Amino acid sequence: MTSQVSSPAEQADGTDETVVGAQREPAGAKDVRRLDRVIIRFAGDSGDGMQLTGDRFTSETASFGNDLSTLPNFPAEIRAPAGTLPGVSSFQLHFADHDILTPGDAPNVLVAMNPAALKANIGDMPRGAEIIVNTDEFTKRAMQKVGYDSDPLRDGSLDGYHLHPVPLTTLTVEALKEFDLTRKEAERSKNMFALGLLSWMYHRPTEGTEKFLRSKFAKKPDIAEANIAAFRAGWNFGETTEDFAVSYEVAPAASAFPPGVYRNISGNLALAYGLIAASRQADLPLFLGSYPITPASDILHELSRHKNFGVRTFQAEDEIAGIGAALGAAFGGSLAVTTTSGPVWP
Repeated sequence: MTSQVSSPAEQADGTDETVVGAQREPAGAKDVRRLDRVIIRFAGDSGDGMQLTGDRFTSETASFGNDLSTLPNFPAEIRAPAGTLPGVSSFQLHFADHDILTPGDAPNVLVAMNPAALKANIGDMPRGAEIIVNTDEFTKRAMQKVGYDSDPLRDGSLDGYHLHPVPLTTLTVEALKEFDLTRKEAERSKNMFALGLLSWMYHRPTEGTEKFLRSKFAKKPDIAEANIAAFRAGWNFGETTEDFAVSYEVAPAASAFPPGVYRNISGNLALAYGLIAASRQADLPLFLGSYPITPASDILHELSRHKNFGVRTFQAEDEIAGIGAALGAAFGGSLAVTTTSGPVWP
């Protein structure tokens, strides 16, 4: 679910008195720190699965009962070279034990899958924030590609943060060595390892993610089980490593809704429903002319499911064609819309 109401305690730097003075409780070999809210940002190359990782963390957080708000940040559909700043994709999630409205300004936690992700996002991180980096990607060439003259993990530039260097790729490949996968195939599951680690850190439920993976890869059960193994390995790493001595609890929102069926709604889905409602209220057929490109494609996908409401969708060969079709439909008496997102049309 998306958040609805803003808390006056929210500040621009993402901290508040409750977080700073959080209470600790022993939990075996690990301590548990209670927080009232957290802002997490997952960042990596556009092929690192950060949107999926953030979406899964969001779904489990919603089912747990926290209020939340998200901010996906998509790169251009025409991908920049891997490991460069323009190619960084991120997903930010703000969740709390009280009503919130915004996805937050300054993350408390950054998961950086490579040097580009670190450099693109470090300016938003307040001092004292936790930074988890995939050390396997911090090669000399990768760091030079984004303008690092020295290794930021060793030159002291991150001394003001709680840095957690984790060889995510190596650990993922090791966890999947029993599977019949190439190294490249195994490396693709490193986002699930990161998700498992963050799920342990913030006591997120795990059953829903495992069920989702088995459903998503139903036709490829070996891939499903490999991703689940990586997810569990990340959880176990958090539980056993000495680098993470503290885990965190964010209680369900005090104003939690009563038990029932709820919808996790995005801006694109809300727009699609709003367009359908507007066409019904205006007693006009709805027409969408659109060139499919991330992240606008979801609107085309959703509206195409609602022909029963008189909705007509047209997948055009480019943005200009989509706009032209919408103009023609408008002259023909329809409530006409075009959607696009990309480098061709502003």
